[in-house]
Amino acid sequence: MEARDHEIEKELAATLRARGELGPEYESALVDSFLEKVEERLDTTMDRRVRRHLAEQQVTAARDPRSIRPPSASGAPPGFGERFGFGVVSLVLAVPLSAIGVVNAGIEGLVVAWLGIVGVNAVHAARGGGLFRRRERNAVPASASASPWQED
Repeated sequence: MEARDHEIEKELAATLRARGELGPEYESALVDSFLEKVEERLDTTMDRRVRRHLAEQQVTAARDPRSIRPPSASGAPPGFGERFGFGVVSLVLAVPLSAIGVVNAGIEGLVVAWLGIVGVNAVHAARGGGLFRRRERNAVPASASASPWQED
């Protein structure tokens, strides 16, 4: 990486020399040119890291397909956001459903509404394996959970 840093330093020195020769009226064009070169270097570096990370995931998946899970920024298990969102939406909708049930059928309507809410949430949780999932299936080897953005 030091060779690339040296190239950037040379580009910066050349840009500063050009500014001294051309004057401050060309400063914004020179800065834009320099920033484009830096951006190209960053894009190249990030592309290389992402390709390497994907290749590592493919090798890991080829060795043990059960070891790969989607990355999660929060560290929560996969599908947690979907289940959490579904639960929140069902509770928000529970208020008007409860009111409709009570107005139309009294306490029996309230019980039916809540049995429906609980049933829908239970089916949703069971469908994704949320109730019956074993922790071992979620284990990920350290190499599969490494970030593609880490420095080499």
